[in-house]
Amino acid sequence: MIHPSYTELMEVVNSEVEPGEQPVAQSRYSIVLATAKRARQLIAGSEPFVKDHGQKPLSIAVEELYNSKIKIVADDEEQQETHS
Repeated sequence: MIHPSYTELMEVVNSEVEPGEQPVAQSRYSIVLATAKRARQLIAGSEPFVKDHGQKPLSIAVEELYNSKIKIVADDEEQQETHS
């Protein structure tokens, strides 16, 4: 079994969403996309926000997401940030 589970990751990611708002992560797919994108950043040389203990980039990305060191942003928010 993978720890943390997808369910646990989704709970952490959506923990700051106000009642009535759209959840940030609505499916496993959004979790997979976010962690894969962060893993690619780590492979490209970004510094991890957690101690890596010799872990692979994807494991580091999952740990960062679970520990709220990174956040998932909607595509429209990301585009606004890059164009500002």
